[in-house]
Amino acid sequence: MNIVVLDDFEKNLVLVKEHPVITSTASMTVHHQPLQGKALLEAILPANILVLMRDRTPLKKDLIDQLPNLKYVIFTGNRNLAIDYGALKERNIPVSFTEFGPSKETTVEITWTLILGAYKRLIEQNQLVKDGLWRNAYSVMPPLHGERLGVLGLGAIGGRVAQVGLAFGMDVVTWSPHMTPERAAAKGVKAVSLEELLATSRIVTLHLVPGEGTRYLMDAKRLAMMRPDSLLVNTSRSALIVTSDLLAALKMQRPAMAALDVFDVEPLTLADPITQVPNLLITPHLGFVSQPVFAKMREGLEMAIAAFLQNQAIVNEVKPT
Repeated sequence: MNIVVLDDFEKNLVLVKEHPVITSTASMTVHHQPLQGKALLEAILPANILVLMRDRTPLKKDLIDQLPNLKYVIFTGNRNLAIDYGALKERNIPVSFTEFGPSKETTVEITWTLILGAYKRLIEQNQLVKDGLWRNAYSVMPPLHGERLGVLGLGAIGGRVAQVGLAFGMDVVTWSPHMTPERAAAKGVKAVSLEELLATSRIVTLHLVPGEGTRYLMDAKRLAMMRPDSLLVNTSRSALIVTSDLLAALKMQRPAMAALDVFDVEPLTLADPITQVPNLLITPHLGFVSQPVFAKMREGLEMAIAAFLQNQAIVNEVKPT
């Protein structure tokens, strides 16, 4: 039985190889760099079991149809919008997910790391001192206390981000397509229209799932609504923002800055223009990255693969609609 693992950038899943059932009954190949086109097909063509690291590599019908050996697909995490579940169902190929660990907590942490790092201009201040200087105009910033924080999406992550904002003494407002004043009040914040949130918030942070009414929500029109001194933060999904519109808006300083942890294509390369924008703080999709999260992924993969190899019931099977 051939197992192929894609996109293990962090070299975390190689430890799955050491599981005794896997070692004794299967051959496992782990790819640490992103693959596309012919290289991708060649890598996964022998796969009986295909392991996808989250949604880094799309698995669509045209690719699935070229994989005659495929019998089982597993992805890490509990949601993957880049898989054609219908095409897999047509061939009776089961799909499993793994438990994810405390990723919501780590995403809240990276959200506030980006907010504070960008708002306080920490990279510039660090370089200033290393250049032998001491403070500049960016050193004199208003405190977060009293500023307005706009939280788009008040779920498990957005709700916690809002709580931290309240702890800083910020005026926290929220919007989502189905937000109600009562739900917002239960979190201690105020529900407002999207237009008001964008026009009045010093910091806007995105915590929505892309879908009808939210996919590419932040386009040129809505970016232009933001305050000229505002900061836009996205640690959710890149599909919430039209990237080309954001790059153009940042050139016009509206918003003044942005901080992103998610991108249309990952990993980024230096050829991507997004890496050359001076008023943009970027991190390599760290929101879900932590030791306990990756340990939970490995554990889930080992359970799922071992069960399949031993002809046991599918573990954490995704039931296609």
